[in-house]
Amino acid sequence: MSQKLVLFLYETSVIIPYMDTKTQLNNAMKDALRARDKVAKRTLTMVRAAIQQAEKDRREELDEAAVLAILQKELKSRQESIAEAKKAGRDDLIADTEAEIVVLKKYLPEAMSAEDLQALAAEVIAEVGASVQADMGKVMKVLIPRVAGRAPGGDISRVVRELLQG
Repeated sequence: MSQKLVLFLYETSVIIPYMDTKTQLNNAMKDALRARDKVAKRTLTMVRAAIQQAEKDRREELDEAAVLAILQKELKSRQESIAEAKKAGRDDLIADTEAEIVVLKKYLPEAMSAEDLQALAAEVIAEVGASVQADMGKVMKVLIPRVAGRAPGGDISRVVRELLQG
């Protein structure tokens, strides 16, 4: 099956907006199995396993924010793998990992711009009355659920740290 056909199959699949991400992942897994899409099947299997492991560790079902955080973590892991593969000169691994990133990005909300993140962080800082670096935990506790997978955790903490210092 050509790569174009696989992409076409996923671009035309119906993802209903009110469906939670876990349900979307499960339905996409069924679609990948039917389409015999090895990349999507491998990627979705790993993500679903990470979600199940987190649920087992916490002994409760994950909420939407936690599922999005796992997806964000998986995405970051693959981006780091690409950097390592470039250093090693492994073009075959780069292509495979980039294909996995394409699959993962379908289930993450649209990325938040740096300006939007900074504005939201400033709003939360004012809301919780934070003024010093020691208040960072209070700010992060409120801000992370509001960002909900639209920005990496490192970017969030960097912006909050900058705002609290300046």
